Amino acid sequence: MRKFIFEKLEALLNIPSPTGNTEKAMAFVEEEFKSLGLDTGRNNKGALIASLKGLNDEREVTLSAHVDTLGAMVKEIKPNGRLKLTQLGGYVWNTVEGEYVVIETLEGKEYTGTIISTKASAHVYGKDADEVKRDMDNMEVRIDERVNSKEDVLKLGINVGDFVYLDPRTTITPSGFIKSRHLDDKAGVVSLLAIAKHLVENNITPKYTTNFFISNYEEVGHGASASIPEKTFEFIAVDMAAPGEGQTSDEYSVTICAKDSSGPYDYELRKSLINLAKEAGLNYKIDIYPYYGSDGSAALRSGHDIRVGLIGPGVDASHSYERTHVEAIENTIKLGILYLTR
Repeated sequence: MRKFIFEKLEALLNIPSPTGNTEKAMAFVEEEFKSLGLDTGRNNKGALIASLKGLNDEREVTLSAHVDTLGAMVKEIKPNGRLKLTQLGGYVWNTVEGEYVVIETLEGKEYTGTIISTKASAHVYGKDADEVKRDMDNMEVRIDERVNSKEDVLKLGINVGDFVYLDPRTTITPSGFIKSRHLDDKAGVVSLLAIAKHLVENNITPKYTTNFFISNYEEVGHGASASIPEKTFEFIAVDMAAPGEGQTSDEYSVTICAKDSSGPYDYELRKSLINLAKEAGLNYKIDIYPYYGSDGSAALRSGHDIRVGLIGPGVDASHSYERTHVEAIENTIKLGILYLTR
């Protein structure tokens, strides 16, 4: 299973999929589910639903993960030939300073560049280079082409609204760490693929018909707000956990979330998940996130009458240059399998 995790996660991380432009990554995931023999379909927003028949077909459970990631779009072409950006998803500007990017035009042309501050050179700006505020107005993309004006940029085919991809810089270390942007939530997506693979290849039928819901607008808050299969009575969002000061999560465990910014998750479902993890001897944590929302949050806000839980691998430096350990993903997979079969 570890080889599968590394191979599929690295492949998926290297497919750009910022919110609003996720089709290539979604097609990759869809083919993976199809190769396992699952029935697949899309909703009008482009989200993927893959289904596996269970012993009980009258009630269903749905597990979700999201393939959309942080990114940016061209907000403005500046007179000096640099690009002003607007964010996709919530991140702090200084976490992308110096990052390599790819700008994709509507015609499919791609150009590379770098996100830098408007006062990047210490030799030119001195103290101001350090003190300039990192925000939308003071950060820009330096395009790797001979451009010195807005007209030069337009001739390349770059325009307002073009997507800008952050370089994922994916690295897998011999010690089992995975470093990359966009582990949120591609680590969750690969967890669902691994769960489905385990069930299919071991001829295990889940207790209830199971849907794997891969959303594509989670980072902007409405990923699983629609199209959850109507027989669903329980919904588990599989998304990153966030280690840090004051948190119990770590990079080696599956975290069971008790509460986030949208409120507490279902109490009985949380107890059931904890008991499963405890009985199986899994490395697990229980945590609360005050600045976090999930596809489960979106599902509840949109009025779905379902019980919702949230689990996922611990991912350090969330919405920055992220890192997790393969053990956290493995523990997430194991808990998912136990949930579906016990």
